[in-house]
Amino acid sequence: MGMKQAIKKLDAFPRAEEHLLQKTQSGALVSIIGLVTMATLFYHELSYYLTPYTVHQMSVDLKRGETLPIHVNITFPSLPCDVLSVDAIDMSGKHEVDLDTNIWKLRLNSYGHITGTEYLSDLVEKEHEAHNHDHDKDHHDDSHAKQHTHGFDDAAETMVKKVKQALANGEGCRVYGVLDVQRVAGNFHISVHGLNIFVAQMIFDGAKHVNVSHIIHDLSFGPKYLGMHNPLDGTARILHETSGTFKYYIKVVPTEYRDISKEVLSTNQFSVTEYFSPMTDFDRTWPAVYFLYDLSPITVTIKEERRSFLHFITRLCAVLGGTFALTGMLDRWMCRLLEALTKPNPRSILR
Repeated sequence: MGMKQAIKKLDAFPRAEEHLLQKTQSGALVSIIGLVTMATLFYHELSYYLTPYTVHQMSVDLKRGETLPIHVNITFPSLPCDVLSVDAIDMSGKHEVDLDTNIWKLRLNSYGHITGTEYLSDLVEKEHEAHNHDHDKDHHDDSHAKQHTHGFDDAAETMVKKVKQALANGEGCRVYGVLDVQRVAGNFHISVHGLNIFVAQMIFDGAKHVNVSHIIHDLSFGPKYLGMHNPLDGTARILHETSGTFKYYIKVVPTEYRDISKEVLSTNQFSVTEYFSPMTDFDRTWPAVYFLYDLSPITVTIKEERRSFLHFITRLCAVLGGTFALTGMLDRWMCRLLEALTKPNPRSILR
């Protein structure tokens, strides 16, 4: 018997007899509030436990010999597709003029609706047309040069008429696709540089009339993962009665994203600053939109992790236990307040 009595003294949850328990309306109200609060907090803690969190790590980039994919989707509302070209150059000395690999050009009317599509499937690597013209002049005879000049004049006249009609109709162009470039610093630009300078002069009557207004729908350096944001997406630069050259200086950061299932997605994030140089009467260059990129030597690894179940149980006990204790204190305070308000005044009893 002595042992049982000693064990009973250790009971931290003594029970009162049934006839000593009193149920009140205030207690019921506090109980309902406590149950709703605990259910809400339980749902919040469960959602917090089931939602993965990300851990960022940095290391030296060890990739070599890979290409860098550049996803482009840009609209030029004031330039027809016939005059636009995509040129690229990198530090390795590779120069590609008028790129046409995996690039689509969508003709747009004055309302921005698609009216035609052009797709060029083969990659054409060549030097700048000016160098080729100089080379041809040195190695061809006079009779062949005259035929070439005559053909060029016919082609130029056709091109001029076609582009001027497109400009009068308010045609624009959307350029989109994927550029696979060497994994070294370089740049690509979209401009009218693919045109012969005399043809460009006949079409636009000067570089100041080349409107390179553009809307960047998408510019990325690899596939996207959940929550990834590219800073140039949705960027619009519209020029009115002026022209110039846009330059976007891009710092590419190699990134690996590992989801909760341990699958690895290799991509690239980037930061950007921009600069606009307006045209002056003394400029000899033509307006363009440049994207100058450089690669960071640091790789960022983003991992999705699941929270510990013991951590979830610990937080759950703290939240539910704290709510239960707080509602108990609130119930006692309300009971004492009601007793103080309903207790009869001793002076009125004596009278």
